[in-house]
Amino acid sequence: MNPPAAAAQALRLSGAPARDHLALALDVGDRASAMDLVERFGDDFGVMKVGLELFVAEGPALVRDLMAAGSRVFLDLKLHDIPNTVERAARRAGELGIWLLTLHTQGGHDMLAAGVRGLSDGAAARSADIPGGTAGGVEPLALGVTVLTSDAEAPPEVLVGRAALAEQAGCGGVVCAAPDLPTVSAAAPEMLRVVPGIRPAGAERSDQRRVATPASALAAGADVLVIGRAVTAAPDPEAATAAIVAEVSAELGAP
Repeated sequence: MNPPAAAAQALRLSGAPARDHLALALDVGDRASAMDLVERFGDDFGVMKVGLELFVAEGPALVRDLMAAGSRVFLDLKLHDIPNTVERAARRAGELGIWLLTLHTQGGHDMLAAGVRGLSDGAAARSADIPGGTAGGVEPLALGVTVLTSDAEAPPEVLVGRAALAEQAGCGGVVCAAPDLPTVSAAAPEMLRVVPGIRPAGAERSDQRRVATPASALAAGADVLVIGRAVTAAPDPEAATAAIVAEVSAELGAP
């Protein structure tokens, strides 16, 4: 087994509650809005995803605030640059104590491997200064992004190649759309599978073309579901969250 991918097996076998399988996308533009979402939904979402807009606006300080609030952080920057640049950026991310960091598989093997190396080195440096300084004491994982959910189609051969590339480079997981799970799971069965584009039945798709309900994504092999506008743009966000948690708990067989 690819050592970082042990996290996927642990999550699948632990009987973890619904919140451990749920990541809330903090797709807002400032710290106050982000922390308001954490206060409202932190009990239901164990992972908080910070994307480009929020990270550019608030930077590493926000990541520290999220961790201080008890959240594991998914830093979704889709790093894609020359290997040296990606390695140095990933090291800085590892030093922050995040759990997940995205690298785009289009960057190729050397770039992905450099990102994995940088993330691991950064986490090791942090742990040397702060024992247990990673996300809840869990080693961080680099996630290889396969194909964006805004793409209407993803040829199977592309998905297979990119998932295999991520695994060979040492990534601990992949990001893929729910319809791609059977293909990706066959190509890299041991890796953590993080799935965006989750929409409850009847919810607006917005700009995401390949979506799925929470239960159907889990049934297809998803490990972590990324949910954003289905909660944050819902007429009643609390009710939407409760329905999602109930659906996920039922699918997981959680009490």
